[in-house]
Amino acid sequence: MEANVRFTHQALVEQSKEGNRNAQYQLYGLYVDAMFNVAMRLLTIREDAEDVLQESFVEAFKKLDTFRFESTFGAWLKRIVINRSINHLKAKRLLLSSLENEGEPLEDDQPEIDVKFEIEKIKMGLGQLPEGYRQIITLYLIEGYDHVEIAKIMGISTSTSKSQYHRAKKKLIQIVNEL
Repeated sequence: MEANVRFTHQALVEQSKEGNRNAQYQLYGLYVDAMFNVAMRLLTIREDAEDVLQESFVEAFKKLDTFRFESTFGAWLKRIVINRSINHLKAKRLLLSSLENEGEPLEDDQPEIDVKFEIEKIKMGLGQLPEGYRQIITLYLIEGYDHVEIAKIMGISTSTSKSQYHRAKKKLIQIVNEL
């Protein structure tokens, strides 16, 4: 008998919908660490990530009646955390800089670099990327969103997402090579 992953923790979700605080606490316990990591990758400041995390859970529990098991609860909650994180960054005016103002020509045919970097160097390099570049890299490579989804999340065009990703990747490689 194969279980449908979308219905993972269905009983807890249903009990939480009915206002059961114990079930909500259990859901919180199951997802808090993973969602904190998502927020940290986007925000990089622990206090900001903690704030966004708490706001995300409050929002999720308030809107739980809209959750229809079309995805897993974790995927639904992750979307809330990502949207809250991006809204937090927008409020702090730390969004992507305009492509028109950057003045760098986009090179379409950049050769792929087959160098394996140490994980710590990559983490350090991610920390040194400008905020917008780090957002794109995180959403695309770490969170697994495609450019259409990133464009919707960030309110930019798909082509902007793609070109920003290529620039971010190029900048990350440059930073890591200098480490």
